[in-house]
Amino acid sequence: MSDPSTAAANANGAAVAPPPPPKEDGTPLAGSGRMCSNGCGKEAGNLECPKCQSLKISGSFFCGQRCFALNYPKHNAKFHKPAPAATPKYDFPEGTKDGFDGKFKYTGKLRAVMPVEPVPKRQVPDHIPRPDYANRSEDLESIPQRWSVDGDSPSEASGRMERQGKVLNAEEIEGMRKVCKLAREVLDIAAAAIRPGITTLELDAIVHEECIKRDSYPSPLNYHRFPRSVCTSVNEVICHGIPDARPLEDGDIINLDVTLYHGGFHGDLNATYPVGSSVSQENLDLMTCSREALDEAIRMCKPGTQYQDVGKVIEGIVSKKGFQTNKTYVGHGINQLFHCAPNVPVSCAFRPSFQPCLPILGEMGSQRSYIVQHYAGNRASGTMRAGQTFTIEPMICAGVQKEKHWPDDWTAVTTDGKASAQFEETLLITPTGVEVLTAAPGWTLPEKKVTEDASAVSKKKKKGKK
Repeated sequence: MSDPSTAAANANGAAVAPPPPPKEDGTPLAGSGRMCSNGCGKEAGNLECPKCQSLKISGSFFCGQRCFALNYPKHNAKFHKPAPAATPKYDFPEGTKDGFDGKFKYTGKLRAVMPVEPVPKRQVPDHIPRPDYANRSEDLESIPQRWSVDGDSPSEASGRMERQGKVLNAEEIEGMRKVCKLAREVLDIAAAAIRPGITTLELDAIVHEECIKRDSYPSPLNYHRFPRSVCTSVNEVICHGIPDARPLEDGDIINLDVTLYHGGFHGDLNATYPVGSSVSQENLDLMTCSREALDEAIRMCKPGTQYQDVGKVIEGIVSKKGFQTNKTYVGHGINQLFHCAPNVPVSCAFRPSFQPCLPILGEMGSQRSYIVQHYAGNRASGTMRAGQTFTIEPMICAGVQKEKHWPDDWTAVTTDGKASAQFEETLLITPTGVEVLTAAPGWTLPEKKVTEDASAVSKKKKKGKK
């Protein structure tokens, strides 16, 4: 506690004598003219909070040392902790509005920027074959898109009790190779258009048109009523972002999740890209970590590998980088069905009740989840078998891994508003290992990095043998 020695001044600028000094226990003498800042009703002396002095906060005087000490936690929280930063106001472009009419509390800076005039559903020519859910609903313009049977896949629903996963024959494998190659082409074309100023609705139009050019149906369109042809997840969006009218900004990161249906098969992949040249180093590191985690998970895939071991590898890499792996959304089987088995049984690791935002785009279903969870300690069951096709798609968060959903029942965002990055490939288990069906032209799996920890363990083992 300190005793300020400077004299106050009255309204006329005349010096005012300081209040009488307090008693030895800190209790003020009568006539100090101040009340205790803790609101105890007693008169205050010259005992002033030293922290307030250093912060140049005036008027924090107390009736005694005991009163100050007992009430310090409350006083500290009220006066010493900085006020939460105000959420920056977003200037909606002309012709747009907040998609949730200002009634939703966003976790970060991103906003749902919806056109004032509804954007009609994109049309697919009649000659293009489509999955069984494509025509189960006509009106997709309203938001939020509440769960209903419209857009549900009857063939997926009938196979939800299957847990082992389908083994494809040679003809089916060729069908998967073809659709995955087409999906890669579409993703690369859309990614080349990413720049500050373009909207995700414009990227959606590019993806849609490129699918049509390849006589392919954009798998997300009307899947459980998803209203667009691609998922666009910007900054704090973990997955399933709906394309809208927000222009991308220099410094954003964006994930494009593309899936095509062609020749009776689905091909699924995604990647995260920087927008412009001002992306933060943390977000660049986040993107690198997500890709590295996926590559190391791919490396371990072969017949006999336990599905639950994939998560151990991913989380081991992510945690060392100081990031977190989202535990809600996982990889899934894919073939003639968009999302399918191998399944895992009901587990306490999964949310027990049906929630519309979770099974959509398949990463998690009611009371059971599709395969390939991206964290250690998961309860995924089964082993990889030659002929199985599935995705791995770790979603890595810069901060807290937990998610919150926008009122559209689709957009999953980080609860702390920090960024998330994701990469995804569709894989085929071969008799000797794994084939990345959606790999970019010329891509090969990077050489395995030998970490310092691994080197140290190796040296220790050699020393022990001597």
